[in-house]
Amino acid sequence: MNGDFSFIELIEGPVFLTGSTCLVWWAAKALHRRFPVALLHPVLTSIAVLIGVLTVVGIDYGTYRDGTALIDLLLGVSVVALGLPLYRKIAVLRRNLPGVATGVVFGGLVGIVSAVVPFVLMGADAASAVSAAPSSVTTPIAVVASELSGGIPALTAAIVVITGIMGAVVGPIVLRLIGVTDPVAFGLALGTAAHGIGTARALQEGELQGASASVGLCLNGLFTAMVMPLVLSWLL
Repeated sequence: MNGDFSFIELIEGPVFLTGSTCLVWWAAKALHRRFPVALLHPVLTSIAVLIGVLTVVGIDYGTYRDGTALIDLLLGVSVVALGLPLYRKIAVLRRNLPGVATGVVFGGLVGIVSAVVPFVLMGADAASAVSAAPSSVTTPIAVVASELSGGIPALTAAIVVITGIMGAVVGPIVLRLIGVTDPVAFGLALGTAAHGIGTARALQEGELQGASASVGLCLNGLFTAMVMPLVLSWLL
């Protein structure tokens, strides 16, 4: 019994959970380098594998979240680090300020409407529709905006993650198909539509794309928080 108890403590501890998460991420990145297919994006693969492993070993999300608090802390640091490429490319972004502002406003409005309308058409309740509204916004802002508007924070968080993954996987493909080659427009689209995950994907394209995505991430968060109640009152 003591051995079983120690084993349970081990797999629920921060060392095992943090280490296994890093290992899965490393393996997912290696797989994507070997087979650069959109559906094998490291974020998508890692989430799928970790959900399967946690389900098999019987670890709930709360335990996993507590055990990987270090990763969450480093994630916050990495978000702050996005300010570096933004600082380096601030002159270029200033020259494109009218286009950046237009892109964020248009992208923010489309993000809200395109997320809410399917729920309305399917006859979902108002709380579910509201929960989907801030899907293109980074999670901390999205959860608060959803809760204040009568949404379900847990559902909002799940939709935000899905939106980010789909944006990072499909976004670059769509942008290239429609002929978007300008690095500022490319990055701004990913950051505005797919928040942090999209910004990380934009950084893989180049520093200017990453800086533009950082602007889209920040400005769309502020814009959505301000206009979401007005748009919801019109849609619902």
